[in-house]
Amino acid sequence: MSELWEEFLENGKIERFPIIDMHCHMGLFYGSHMPYSDPNTMAKRMERAGVKLIVFCHHHMLFSPEIGNKINVEIARRYPDRFRAYCGINPNYPKMVENDIKTFNNFKDVYVGFKLLPDYHRVPLSDKRYEDVFEFANENSLIVLTHTWGGSIYSGAEEVEEVLKRYKSLILLLGHSLHGDWESAVKLAKRYNNAYLDLCAVLDERGVIERFIKEVDLDRIVFGTDFPWFNHHYYIGALLGSGISDSICEKILYLNAKKLLT
Repeated sequence: MSELWEEFLENGKIERFPIIDMHCHMGLFYGSHMPYSDPNTMAKRMERAGVKLIVFCHHHMLFSPEIGNKINVEIARRYPDRFRAYCGINPNYPKMVENDIKTFNNFKDVYVGFKLLPDYHRVPLSDKRYEDVFEFANENSLIVLTHTWGGSIYSGAEEVEEVLKRYKSLILLLGHSLHGDWESAVKLAKRYNNAYLDLCAVLDERGVIERFIKEVDLDRIVFGTDFPWFNHHYYIGALLGSGISDSICEKILYLNAKKLLT
């Protein structure tokens, strides 16, 4: 066992470096039981797992981006050492999108970039309704975290590649790494230097992280969990228990995200 793995098993967390989670949410969600979804409880759970910072987008943004983004700002400013946020974009509300872009720079202390959910909003990534967001992110070298899923007509490999072809300066974080279509995720990460692979939902399948590490630039793999949907201890344990080296784990759990956020 590695030193990190032994430390985690003994203490329930890693002490030698903080962990940054780049793919999180917050708040209640209809039809689901989420006992750890308010910021106070989330912060306590993060402390237990050794997670210093999460970057989130509130669940309200799925349905009402105006309300959701206001909550994003309020919470991130209330807990600046624990939470940063993505500006959530719903392309079905073009006036709100226009305002979000126009006012983005007023919230540099809060936002690290944008969050897109093409499958939920039923708008393909290559659709013109996203153009202004991508152009703004490209001009300012911002992070865009987008939900991606293997075989999806909204966020599958072809849609993702259309964005990567057009915009070379933004940082496209592939949420779930085209889940199930691991081959395409690896190909895109090899082909485009601004494509980053997110481990959210990836660690539910054995062997995928090992393939990513073998074939993809190690600087472009980042830690994500969908917390509070999933538990940090499970994700951290799955990564450390995979047998990869401590130095690679440190890159994935901390250093790569730190570099993106600096």
